[in-house]
Amino acid sequence: MREQINDLNVVSQDLIPTPEQIKSKLPLNDQAAQTVLAGRETVRNILDKKDPRLFTVVGPCSIHDISAAHEYAEKLRSLADQVKDTMVLIMRVYFEKPRTTVGWKGLINDPHMDDSCEVETGLNMARELLLHVAEMGLAAGTEALDPIMPQYLSDLVAWFAIGARTVESQTHRELASGLSAPVGFKNGTDGSLDVAINALKSASQPHHFLGINQQAQSTVVHTRGNRYGHMVLRGGGGQHNYDSVSIALSEQQLTKAGLPTNLVIDCSHGNSNKDPALQKLVFANCINQIMEGNKSIIGLMLESNLNWGNQVIPEDLSTLEYGVSITDACIDWSTTEETILSAHENLQQVRRKVS
Repeated sequence: MREQINDLNVVSQDLIPTPEQIKSKLPLNDQAAQTVLAGRETVRNILDKKDPRLFTVVGPCSIHDISAAHEYAEKLRSLADQVKDTMVLIMRVYFEKPRTTVGWKGLINDPHMDDSCEVETGLNMARELLLHVAEMGLAAGTEALDPIMPQYLSDLVAWFAIGARTVESQTHRELASGLSAPVGFKNGTDGSLDVAINALKSASQPHHFLGINQQAQSTVVHTRGNRYGHMVLRGGGGQHNYDSVSIALSEQQLTKAGLPTNLVIDCSHGNSNKDPALQKLVFANCINQIMEGNKSIIGLMLESNLNWGNQVIPEDLSTLEYGVSITDACIDWSTTEETILSAHENLQQVRRKVS
């Protein structure tokens, strides 16, 4: 009789190492720590309007190939040096993918892309890549999706996002309230801002919730609240919200809610109608708004990879195209470089006028 009470739909459970054990194997060194701390402080200063630069989260929709990610990071690090007077580049390093129904859930959950779901391997691969990126002097940003995962990786992340599918989740609002880095909350999938505004209010307050510590023990986590939450506009409901009218309306809603008018524009998703070719135009439009005097746009996001577009995961993984996304379609590196360098040149003109 009792066998019918517990685990009726659970096939098995596999133990994985604790956060402490993973970190002892792949420890945070002084060089990487300095990159993370500097990245977080820079974003905070931008949000506090102490730093006039624009931060841009740019990189693959999701990471599936570590070698390609290394090559991308090398290119982005070089570009970051070229534009450092006007922009702070943060590499988009997304390891978890929320799915509308089912599908590949990201490198951590399924590193071999074959439904073997070797999470321990995925965790090690993710942490090793983040260490590599930080040791290069490049800050990293990622989405906080699984509420346990930050215990394994958050010491290597300078910026977090809460996605449009989870922005209404109490669990993720509580999680964000305790994260040590700034957090961007995306507007809802229908394009409305209300859920993100409520999330910003919630995450800024103290919370108490169940979690785990570094030894993987169940704990009650007590947070003080994260005052560096901000809105990410990504479009939705068949509409974009990066244009000047939408920006003005967003500013009004944030002001009415008693929140800072800090806006990050996601140039992909609803704002580009999921057409990667439109990302460049969205980015340029936002730069033009800044040149015309807009003060609320403090960050931008681009989905970018070594090569253009996306691909379906094939049965024969040896036929995967190198540097091509297996989730959302991305712009290629040459378009990325051209887009950011053009923006840098225009932003330099604004700086010269101000000075």
